[in-house]
Formats: sequence, C-alpha cells, structure tokens
Amino acid sequence: MTIEREILIDAPPATVYTVVSDPAHITTWWPDRAEFSPVPGGEGAIEFETPDGVVVHRLTVVDAVPPRLFSFRWTEHPDGSDLLVTFEITPTATGSKLLLVETGFRTDAVREDHEHGWNHFLPRLEPVLR
Repeated sequence: MTIEREILIDAPPATVYTVVSDPAHITTWWPDRAEFSPVPGGEGAIEFETPDGVVVHRLTVVDAVPPRLFSFRWTEHPDGSDLLVTFEITPTATGSKLLLVETGFRTDAVREDHEHGWNHFLPRLEPVLR
C-alpha cells in the first residue's frame, strides 16, 4: 500500500527542497493554504478548498534535511491511516530527481484517492520552478 512517483526537474536540489518544504512555496503547486514549521517535530496543517468546503489535514514534520529530504505524517485520516509522505531529492546532470513516496494506507480507496491527487498536483511542481 505505497505510492511512488519520480520526476526529473530542471532546477537545483536546494530550489526543489524549498518548494516542497516551505509553506510559502508549497501553496504554489499543492494545497490552497499551508501553515507549519518545516523542521523535525514541526506541526501545522494544510487546507484544500473543495466543492464540499475546506478540508484540513493536520501534519507533523518527520525529517527536514536540506537539500535532500523532507517528510511529514498526515495525522488525521478518517480511516485511521497513518500516512507518511517523503520527498527525496538527488542531483542530476541537469537539475534534480524528486522521488515522492507515500506509505501507510489501510484501504485501497484512500490510496486511490491519493494517487489521483498526486497525479494532479505533481505536474504542477515543475512549472513553479521555471
């Protein structure tokens, strides 16, 4: 019950790290609002506006190792899943490789929902970096 996505980005690892870890930048490609401290143990929330209203997800930062690793746990999921999202960034000859891994799903329905979400949001990341 894991999601893995890998993308190549024409930007240096430090820039990619900032855009996946800093609440001021993360909202340019992913949630509508974000407020958290991007350090290990940092807590906060991200919010998505949906047709049914605002959905709030609490999160806790697990690892923050610039410019190569940022991870957090989604701390509130109705099905009881304890989801861990990890962004691993490695340098390439032309920029960076970003590996997203999300684990901890209890149901296929939640995993499929998150797969759909990452398929929508991850392509929005690279244009922000141009």
